[in-house]
Amino acid sequence: MVGAAAVIWDFGGVLTSSPFEAFARYERQNGLPENFIRQVNSVNPDTNAWALFERAEIDAATFDALFTTESLALGHKVAGRDVLALLAGELRPRAIAALKSLKGTYRLGCITNNVPVGHGAGMAGTKEKAQAVGEVMAIFDHVIESSKVGIRKPDPRIYQMMCEALEVEPSACIYLDDLGINLKPAAAIGMATIKVTSEAQLLEELGGLLGRALI
Repeated sequence: MVGAAAVIWDFGGVLTSSPFEAFARYERQNGLPENFIRQVNSVNPDTNAWALFERAEIDAATFDALFTTESLALGHKVAGRDVLALLAGELRPRAIAALKSLKGTYRLGCITNNVPVGHGAGMAGTKEKAQAVGEVMAIFDHVIESSKVGIRKPDPRIYQMMCEALEVEPSACIYLDDLGINLKPAAAIGMATIKVTSEAQLLEELGGLLGRALI
């Protein structure tokens, strides 16, 4: 997609390691079925504890109680507070270097589904990590956090909001996310999309669309 005007990024699982990796470790350590936490999050996906918290409609204590109840209903008790502790991934240095290299040539946006816990947009567990995440967030021309705007992906409105903020048409945008369900609405309005599965794959596919070598 040579000629793109904007590159829009998800945060967790794209510029950081995926929280799903942390979920998998937790499941192995606690004798849970594979992908159990994701299963809990997929039941009633617009109204469950996860959805409510990403829209900041409940607080952390309520999330803890609701998620615990939801997981127990599926056969295994998982405390919501344990899940929250798994959310902040590790920054991917090559992806961040690529992001920096695009600054000034493309409009840069970030759309992240997050919850009001931890420090900053990346839900960091320490102030030091929050500072590192904050430096990444400062690269973007505009950031949309679900917990601040009360709308979460895959609601189509959140992608339109970003296009309006960046003053670009969807057809001039590339959108990166690690979840297919979040890519579908972006593609539906005309964005080119990349499903991120690894840092190396991100760099290869984005570089291919932009017609330039990335870091």
